[in-house]
Amino acid sequence: MSLNILVGADPEIFMMKDGKYVSAHGAIPGNKKEPFKVEKGAVQVDGMALEFNIDPAKNEKEFVRNLTTVMSTLKGMVPGFELNPSPVAEFGFDYIKGQPDEAKELGCEPDFNAYENGAANPRPNAEVDFRTGAGHVHIGWGNDIDISDPDHIEACCMAAKQLDYYLGLPSLLYDKQVKRRTLYGAMGAFRPKPYGVEYRVLSNAWLKDEALMKWVFKNTVLGIKKLLEGKPAYDEGYDATVRELGVSAKPDERNLAWLLGKNKIPMPPGFILVERLYGDYVIKQV
Repeated sequence: MSLNILVGADPEIFMMKDGKYVSAHGAIPGNKKEPFKVEKGAVQVDGMALEFNIDPAKNEKEFVRNLTTVMSTLKGMVPGFELNPSPVAEFGFDYIKGQPDEAKELGCEPDFNAYENGAANPRPNAEVDFRTGAGHVHIGWGNDIDISDPDHIEACCMAAKQLDYYLGLPSLLYDKQVKRRTLYGAMGAFRPKPYGVEYRVLSNAWLKDEALMKWVFKNTVLGIKKLLEGKPAYDEGYDATVRELGVSAKPDERNLAWLLGKNKIPMPPGFILVERLYGDYVIKQV
């Protein structure tokens, strides 16, 4: 890895009308194989959601500008509909059953588990009455990297575990939707990329606020730079705790605060870490 880090994202967002979720199938041009190019990124349909990606950004300002520009373009492409960055969209079984097969499909390509040395995660169950919205973060540090190279897989595992501390664990404070994490977004989820790694833990909840967008960029860069400096936040002895926190309906706040506090992780907007006696920490909302 180099210190020239680029950050991108490919979030999913849902269409709504009259307070109800509406399938995005056929709503805009673009698909997984051929995204539709727009200013600062591209858009496409992904199942029943709209998906967009942004041009990679080298700084916080560029990251936010790319996101807001593409989101604005996307909104203009579906007049009359509200765009909702919700981690979970409740469609109902009957509505989903009426969709074409390509809209119902989930998880066409596997992602991988950093805590299992890059083993593939199980394919999610599509037989549910809801769909989930992701907010994956892409980190670039190279070009034309062989994604099957064991050294690259190892680097991706290290990056994913590092970002669990800088992004995944703190996201539990503002994203309470555990339902999504029963299907997607387990701690350590990633995909290797020819330019670096796709960190697949976050939902789309961070799209709701520009302050959160800035926090995502800053913590991504900080986490990777600390890793490159030989300062990993992760520790094998706490791997099980990290993974358990990610799927818990009510994460243990004391464990969460301690893992974040001992690594001095910058908190999402609206939260602070307070150090108490004997190395203990508590998270407070402000």
